[in-house]
Amino acid sequence: MPGEIIVGLDIGTTKICAVVGESHPGGVEIIGMGSHPSEGLRKGVVINIERTVDSIKEAVEEAETMAGCEISSVYAGIAGGHIKGFNSEGVIALKEKEVTKKDIDRVIEAASAVAIPMDREVIHTLIQEFIVDDQDGISDPLGMSGVRLEAKIHIVTGAVTSAQNIIKCANRAGLDVHDIILESLASSEAVLSKEERNLGSALIDFGGGTTDMAVFSRGSIKHTSVLPLGGDNLTYDIAIGLRTPKSEAEKIKIKYGCGLSSLIGKDETIEVPGVGGRKPRVLSRQILGEILEPRVEEIFTLIYGELVRAEYENAIRSGVVVTGGSAELPGVPELAEQIFNTPARVGYPQEIGGLVEVVNKPMYATAVGLVLYGSMAGKKARKFRIRDVNIFNRVMNRMKGWFKDVI
Repeated sequence: MPGEIIVGLDIGTTKICAVVGESHPGGVEIIGMGSHPSEGLRKGVVINIERTVDSIKEAVEEAETMAGCEISSVYAGIAGGHIKGFNSEGVIALKEKEVTKKDIDRVIEAASAVAIPMDREVIHTLIQEFIVDDQDGISDPLGMSGVRLEAKIHIVTGAVTSAQNIIKCANRAGLDVHDIILESLASSEAVLSKEERNLGSALIDFGGGTTDMAVFSRGSIKHTSVLPLGGDNLTYDIAIGLRTPKSEAEKIKIKYGCGLSSLIGKDETIEVPGVGGRKPRVLSRQILGEILEPRVEEIFTLIYGELVRAEYENAIRSGVVVTGGSAELPGVPELAEQIFNTPARVGYPQEIGGLVEVVNKPMYATAVGLVLYGSMAGKKARKFRIRDVNIFNRVMNRMKGWFKDVI
């Protein structure tokens, strides 16, 4: 019996990726994947709608061909420097001396009652834990006896316009958007184990335009942040340092790049194409390592600084998991271990079946995670289209126009 088709759409700075999954009671099977270079985004934010729409169409068509199905709706990822996460708490008195579903809804509402600026919207309200009287660490308080219920939640907000532009691009490509999910949250679904979530870990999604972090402890999310630096900065550094075109710098990074220069042999060389018809040059690979290492170190140091600022540096007892396209660079986990002073590994998508070999790369962690997130959200996911949101305003404006014409 065929399962429900779920599609994750990772609208990234360097690539747009669509992964098609089939959800069964036993898990999720990957049945298709499409990827296309992304040209309409910068640092995770849409800057050119037409180019982004074209890239989405290409990626979705490729995924449809592989999966043998038509894609009409997706779970889309969101990132960018505009993303802000913070913790909040709410307390209520229990009327019935026993926690009911209404009480849980009320306490979450109380914790969510924070002032959000008009230009921002809430993307996620994530429950961390409940406290009944003085008993903390409760994941589901339903039916428990007590007189006081407290909820601790993590709220993720983003710029309204950035979220709307993502929906607009998907809509123009002929797709409905079931929900928008923070990319680091989606990636964590694909690469983190249950033990890592419980013991405490930091997921670092080292993407093309942004580096996202999500901190987990005791099974729930504790902190999120987005740094507007990523693999694109490494490519620009190579292009400038080696005086070569950006397209060639990207190829050099993928083929010869290393995030830790001490791992490079002294005799290793690379061929660097020239600019404007100049002859290629042969250089030591050590030079490339000396360009990349400071930038990777800077990115990880800034992320570690954010971890210290949020006071969670001692919460990541199981270590750091680095995923995203830039995580495939040799030396990245070793450098992360040095800076975070804790074990580090590269995160590959797991907990999936089907065409595992097609998506078994860190660069596909977000798209696979979006599929897994969608399979858990199921029917509860909100489904919206930008044009539906604005339809009332459009009708009102049209009616005002009629009255003007009459007058």
